[in-house]
Amino acid sequence: MPGGDKNNYDESKSPPLEGSSKTGMEKTASKDIVTHIGTVPIYRNFTYNLPRNSALSNRSKALRKAGNLPEIIFWKQVHKGKFHKIDFDRQRVIGNFIVDFYVKTLSLVVEIDGSSHINKEKYDQEREEYLKNLGLRIYRIPSSRVRNELKNVMQELERFIVEHFGKK
Repeated sequence: MPGGDKNNYDESKSPPLEGSSKTGMEKTASKDIVTHIGTVPIYRNFTYNLPRNSALSNRSKALRKAGNLPEIIFWKQVHKGKFHKIDFDRQRVIGNFIVDFYVKTLSLVVEIDGSSHINKEKYDQEREEYLKNLGLRIYRIPSSRVRNELKNVMQELERFIVEHFGKK
């Protein structure tokens, strides 16, 4: 990503997180049907009180404005409820991180892995562990697949959502 790594943030120097609970464990609610994919109902899996480092708000806004090609391509497929009427947020601050896309109703993070992830496997692993500990699911897509196999990527995302949020 031009301008440096979007997630290069030193957690030890950060101000307190907004919305963090005392226990660190967040409650989730999963009763309502959000949408259907085919004939399969997709159930809400909303995580309450996600921590948020407000110092990253301006950086998140700048990333949304700048964008990168794979993220823009993906965004055009999902914004304004185009993807099964599911609401996606772009460049969402969660804790001390900025995730590419976030679906609040499902507690789903969608990451498009491009050049900013090269040689950052340990960082990405720690980040993913943190997000999972908040009760979030992560779906990763290589940026090359978004550019070259968009139809397949979207079908695989549908299958992932059905598998993880369509069974009660």
